[in-house]
Amino acid sequence: MIRPRVLLASASPRRRELLNLVGIEHEVRPANIDETYLADETPRAHAERLAREKATAIDAPDSVTIGSDTIVVVDGQVLGKPRDRAHAAEMLRVLSGRSHIVMTGIAARWRGTLASGLEEVGVTFRRLSDDEIERYIDTGEPMDKAGAYGIQGFGATIVDRVDGDYFAVMGLPLNRLVRLLRTLGLNYDFGALTAD
Repeated sequence: MIRPRVLLASASPRRRELLNLVGIEHEVRPANIDETYLADETPRAHAERLAREKATAIDAPDSVTIGSDTIVVVDGQVLGKPRDRAHAAEMLRVLSGRSHIVMTGIAARWRGTLASGLEEVGVTFRRLSDDEIERYIDTGEPMDKAGAYGIQGFGATIVDRVDGDYFAVMGLPLNRLVRLLRTLGLNYDFGALTAD
């Protein structure tokens, strides 16, 4: 039985925190990929494709490589990371008092085999005043996150309901990840990741 090295193909501190939360020791190796949409690509296909590309972008055949990508979709429109403060405010006004979908693609590669999946989660915001939106942006939290919010920080106070995997909204669906690792012949036992 061996304990394989795990590489996280992401610079996201939230994804790193989540792997630490469940005791999966890992190294951070951000993948440098082109995240441009392909012609006629659906949001679902886009999120899973990027997760797969991240997981395969790192050349480490003796390691488990994990890739993930999260997008926010409302009315069929994808909300990426805000360009600036005004763009963040625009996104938050669109999400205020409404439901949207968070899609997180997840992929894992081990010994040349790649497994991937997608988690979709419904998230509902409470109604926000313009003043609340401005004060939330003042925290700095919205500026590097899809949809201009993070559920694990100050954003927790603006989310009214989550229908699905909370961790997928944070950027790494842990339950789905463990299931994918099992399909690759890896065993997760509450902190220990092993292979035969």
